[in-house]
Amino acid sequence: MAKTPSSDVPRTGAARYTDLSPDKLRGGYYTPADLTEWMAAWCIRSADDRVLEPSCGDGAFLTAVAKRLLGLGAKPEAVVKHVQGVEVTQAEATKAIAALGSVLKVAADGAVTTADFFEWCRSSGRGAFDAVIGNPPFIRYQSFPEPSRGKAMEMMFAHGLRPNRLTNSWVPFVVASVSALVPGGRMGLVLPAELLQVTYAAQLRRFLVDSFRAIHVIACNELFFDKAEQEVVVFLAHDRVGPLGPHDDCSVAVTATTSRHSLLSRSAEAVVAKTPPKVVRHEDEKWLKYFLSQPQIDLLRSLRACGVATTLDKFASVDVGVVTGKNEFFVVNDQQVGEWQLSHFVVPLAARAAHLSGAIFDRARWEHLVARGERAHLLQLGHQPRHRLPYKTLQYVAHGETRGYHTGYKCSVRQPWYAVPGVWAPDAFLLRQIHDFPRVLVNRAGATCTDTVHRMTVYQGPAEIVAAMCFTSLTAASAEIEGRSYGGGVLELEPTEAERLLVPSSIASALDLSEIDFLIREGRVLDVLDFNDRTILGAHLGLSVSDRALLRSAWDVMRERRQGRRRLAANPEARL
Repeated sequence: MAKTPSSDVPRTGAARYTDLSPDKLRGGYYTPADLTEWMAAWCIRSADDRVLEPSCGDGAFLTAVAKRLLGLGAKPEAVVKHVQGVEVTQAEATKAIAALGSVLKVAADGAVTTADFFEWCRSSGRGAFDAVIGNPPFIRYQSFPEPSRGKAMEMMFAHGLRPNRLTNSWVPFVVASVSALVPGGRMGLVLPAELLQVTYAAQLRRFLVDSFRAIHVIACNELFFDKAEQEVVVFLAHDRVGPLGPHDDCSVAVTATTSRHSLLSRSAEAVVAKTPPKVVRHEDEKWLKYFLSQPQIDLLRSLRACGVATTLDKFASVDVGVVTGKNEFFVVNDQQVGEWQLSHFVVPLAARAAHLSGAIFDRARWEHLVARGERAHLLQLGHQPRHRLPYKTLQYVAHGETRGYHTGYKCSVRQPWYAVPGVWAPDAFLLRQIHDFPRVLVNRAGATCTDTVHRMTVYQGPAEIVAAMCFTSLTAASAEIEGRSYGGGVLELEPTEAERLLVPSSIASALDLSEIDFLIREGRVLDVLDFNDRTILGAHLGLSVSDRALLRSAWDVMRERRQGRRRLAANPEARL
């Protein structure tokens, strides 16, 4: 089905899918005609090509394929024989047949099969097609219906992949589509940008590298689809390898384009020729790095390999902040503390990233938040039995229960429901969401934080020095690769991704943390990087001026790419 994802599909909880439309449940947004025709022109090289659309929906890609084959000289009757669409929904298959027939002016019933794609592949789809084109449905694992999901997972196991409960439906669609290609075949698919960056797609990335000689991924600052918020990419691959299997000479090129208009105004050949292919390694590296030049990639790899750089987890561990289950109840301001007599049951709190500026969070800054009326206290009643709670505090608990707070999932699975687990003060905070630079703040307030911020425990070296060491172009560039960004231009780091950030392999003197704090609060992060790049990367690690400039340019390229999407959203005229 030629569809795009729905970004407002809930991340967890199958019951919540009942509020979604049928189209969203089956991934049902459709691909614009200009994009389908652009992709068909690249995928199909001969009037004799046999072409598969694995989830054809109402026929958007099939009509583009038919026009391309007719343009190459194929007869309408031959097109019906050479094209195969598969669609699980009968009503959509009927539309696809009608659409194809209107282009060909002949009966097109034989070109579309109503079936589950994974069931169809078992008997009909293996190694039969010169090209596969389409936009597979993006359905989260929890809403991927049976028995199709079971067949899809079984097929992935047969290809040596190990899916899990994060595996979206588009992943097995890609695997099955690869198996449908003849040696030398081509593939053109619209896929979520998650392909480049999420952990659950790492196995798929290795599978694709093993399956093709060349891969091109085209990302667009402008969202390709008007009704979907999730960023997607155009995935183009050619020269499907033969039955001998894995090989060592696949290249991957990732191209960024500013708008759909700028992309479709040129041929696919011209677009992919713009970006030199990069050397691929058979490992779990994210494909985000392929936005960089080969010298930038080589430098980042060599710094890690030679021991000059290491990962942050050598010095510290990173954990999520406190998960309360209901911040509305557990995160309180000073007025609430007084009104409900909570003073013996609260701890200092950084409730959100906006409360954390600079590189130090101390008692004075926390007290400033309190004075402003911010919710800067975390209620920690622990396992105190109700009869030991002060009368007003007990009333506050009852107040929460009248609003049903105790019935939420996180609260309902613990006893008592108001006992928030995992409340501890870290050595430092690490921002989960990044707008410009990955920031670490030393915690001098004895505070904890909610799960909008990560907690960092330093076990090698003073926390102040480890935090200061993170303010270099090395760490900044690696954050852009280790993290993940979506349509809004914000970079997000999960704890395991944060622990993979590159830092100097040994404790290094940096700009004093108080000075870093002042400069960052003044908006002068580049001054911090300039100083630390000279002293840490240059004097301590021995990196040359050109290598330091290469690291800075890598950060610039990646940061500008993701922030460009946000600027484009704010200024639509920039698309033209």
